[in-house]
Amino acid sequence: MLTATEFYFLRHGETDWNLQGRAQGQTDVPLNDRGRAQARAAQSLTKHLPITRICSSPLSRALETAEILQEALGCSLEVIEELRECSWGVCEGGSKGDWFQDWKSSLSNPVGAEPYEAFLKRALQGLNKALTYPGPVLIVAHGGVYWSVQKHAALGAEFDLPNTVPVRHEPPREGFPWWQASELDGYPRECNGIEQ
Repeated sequence: MLTATEFYFLRHGETDWNLQGRAQGQTDVPLNDRGRAQARAAQSLTKHLPITRICSSPLSRALETAEILQEALGCSLEVIEELRECSWGVCEGGSKGDWFQDWKSSLSNPVGAEPYEAFLKRALQGLNKALTYPGPVLIVAHGGVYWSVQKHAALGAEFDLPNTVPVRHEPPREGFPWWQASELDGYPRECNGIEQ
């Protein structure tokens, strides 16, 4: 169960492998110049938010994004191992072909890959570890980690979160018995009737 507290989530900036459509997984691919520029642009979307702490994946693409945001926010930064992207084993570096949907459907598991359900559980542990800090917390991690948010906050079908778009999450409360998520880039999307 996802800890019922307000938080923000932001996917890391772009990497060359993002640009090329390659499966990164736990391969530590750094931000490219555009990814760094995206992170700097996200400073203007986050600097006035009441964020008290940033929690980041240890992978450099997320950690560098978090460090750039920290410059504007001026708050503490914690690295949480469980927020690391999923390992896709031998498929890392390749394209997301048929193997990817089979993996997500638990029909097969590439050699060396983390099973899909085990990954979602581990990501949830990382999210909840981040949410033990006084908040609201900004979690800087990966698209795959966000699937765990989508599942455990019942936000509807999975989608790939764009790079460096902050998303605010509000827990269920009186009159709103479900999680609400809203993107802070000015381009909200609808997902099962919930604004994201």
